[in-house]
Amino acid sequence: MLLIGGHAQAQTIYRVEGPDGRITFSDRPQATTNQATTTSMGHKAMGASAPGIAALPYELRQVVSKFPVTLYTTNNCSACDSGRGLLGQRGIPFAEKTVTTAEDAAALQRISGEVAMPFLTIGGQQIKGFSDSEWTLFLDAAGYPKVSLLPANYRNLPAAPLVTVQAPAPTANTESRPTQRTAPLTAPSQDAAANPAGIKF
Repeated sequence: MLLIGGHAQAQTIYRVEGPDGRITFSDRPQATTNQATTTSMGHKAMGASAPGIAALPYELRQVVSKFPVTLYTTNNCSACDSGRGLLGQRGIPFAEKTVTTAEDAAALQRISGEVAMPFLTIGGQQIKGFSDSEWTLFLDAAGYPKVSLLPANYRNLPAAPLVTVQAPAPTANTESRPTQRTAPLTAPSQDAAANPAGIKF
């Protein structure tokens, strides 16, 4: 019997680089300061707030909000193309994450336990490798329609790298400094003869 977790959410992994150059990974975000750079490696689930989801038919919108689909792919991968084609043919809205760098591969290893693609998540379920029958079985169990219900003008979001580095917060050295103002010129005082250079303290 196949069970798919009711409201499982996509996992987000954060890569934190400390001031000493050490890199740590965490499933909890940390405040980005001038001493650490945080990198989001998470698979951002295609939830109800994603662009275009509100325009989906009610039945499909409910399934997408409960069991978002994320496809992990890489270059020159015929099985990835087959998986993408199956999702497209069936009309499954999905987010695509590309794995092309060493950091992407490390993030996928952390999520799935290995670096094998394609890798598919349906809600909290993880499916390694492509199998038409297996993917179909899981999509059916999640409640996705067997035939496409997508509007004719619907487009999935463009594929995005699995690891996206966030810009570090500005450091104290880059903060704006108050503008130095020059004191207005004043008329010579009676002490000018004793202080001909006009130096003031």
